[in-house]
Amino acid sequence: MAPVSAREFGERAATVRLLLFDVDGVLTDGSVNVDASGAEMKRFHIRDGAALVWAQRAGLMTGVLSARHSEATAARVQELGMAVAIQGVADKRAALADILSQHGLTAGEVAYMGDDLVDLPVLRAVGLSAAPADAAAEVAAVAHFVSWHAGGQGAVREFIEAVLRARGQWDDVLAQFR
Repeated sequence: MAPVSAREFGERAATVRLLLFDVDGVLTDGSVNVDASGAEMKRFHIRDGAALVWAQRAGLMTGVLSARHSEATAARVQELGMAVAIQGVADKRAALADILSQHGLTAGEVAYMGDDLVDLPVLRAVGLSAAPADAAAEVAAVAHFVSWHAGGQGAVREFIEAVLRARGQWDDVLAQFR
């Protein structure tokens, strides 16, 4: 795998039913802030959140698949109304198999954005794979799409916009703001 042509990207995007994302390094910049009481705080990019909502309005399911559990992530997932929220799993490939089974999907109907080595098994399995600009080199090398933006800095928004454009749904998003 590697970045694909616009035509192939469009073909792959047309079959997607679930947009799935790693959290740390994709939806966030990978930083974890912990206060003196042990409470964890994360920064999520507001434009990524807006794009996740637009994808849902376009009929796509959205979700997260993270090796770490975080209450901050759980709160963000709930706020955005994401359909899939899997956290604290060491084996992301097995977690993907569970997601497919639970939602009646094939791997080809899933798009996944990840940034680090733990994401490689999922990136290789899904129909459309993506990485932020600052992903590990091994991840970028297998991704069908590599964002110009770093994780937590609009990479998710760029990927979702590319998917919606390829599916012919971007004009519907724009129409909401005319």
